Amino acid sequence: MTGLTTILIVVGLFLIGGSISFVKQGMPKGLITLLSIAAAMCLTAGIMRLDYWN
Repeated sequence: MTGLTTILIVVGLFLIGGSISFVKQGMPKGLITLLSIAAAMCLTAGIMRLDYWN
């Protein structure tokens, strides 16, 4: 697991936590959707870079 993989996964988890927090605060739905999409993209990129399947 390289440094970039770790960074992508940590940022993705951080963004998930932020979107959960924003839901609890009642922030606009567009902002929550944007954070959720960004979190999903970071986590997907980090998992794809793990080279677990090779």
